[in-house]
Amino acid sequence: IPESGHKYYLHFTTEDYKSGENVGSCLATVLYPKTKSLPAVNIKCTYTKDQKQIQEEDNRLYQKMRHQTKPIIGNNIPDSYGNIEAALEPVWALAVAGSSYIMWEKSTENLGYFTAQVKSVKQWIRKDDFIEFDYTVLLHEIPTQEMISCHMRLTWLPGHPLKVKYFCASENQGLEYGSGMESGSAAGILHERGANF
Repeated sequence: IPESGHKYYLHFTTEDYKSGENVGSCLATVLYPKTKSLPAVNIKCTYTKDQKQIQEEDNRLYQKMRHQTKPIIGNNIPDSYGNIEAALEPVWALAVAGSSYIMWEKSTENLGYFTAQVKSVKQWIRKDDFIEFDYTVLLHEIPTQEMISCHMRLTWLPGHPLKVKYFCASENQGLEYGSGMESGSAAGILHERGANF
């Protein structure tokens, strides 16, 4: 679109993070405007996995983390051999979900990211029903191969959007701030602007 930018039409499948099974397919249009604003995304998904089953799995994960007697603390997930301790797999899964918001906001038409490692994580014990974690995550930037360090505060309660506040630092860019909300499972993305910590 000459005045606006490039528009892409995508058809893709989604898979369960743990089992790898196909859980649905999506059609999306993505418009990258000529200005530096975020891309305009329109997405529609059809799910093959039962939504009730997804909610039950979310709830089991939540209950496991909510009833910790001591806060979960971890470093270097996965380790240098690519291994993740079974007890830290839920923490890694939440990190991937939370950092996907950061990646979506930072990605451009020519720049993408994926979660390389959780350098550190600490759970905060709360008096309400939400669970909360502080993460330092490393994002791998493609095609530059740069590693971007981001501090991320993640708050979650099943049935509510995943809340993510973050700031990122890289050698070239200094600090970048952002915040937002991402819904749990695969129910879409919401935005919350201007709140930093």
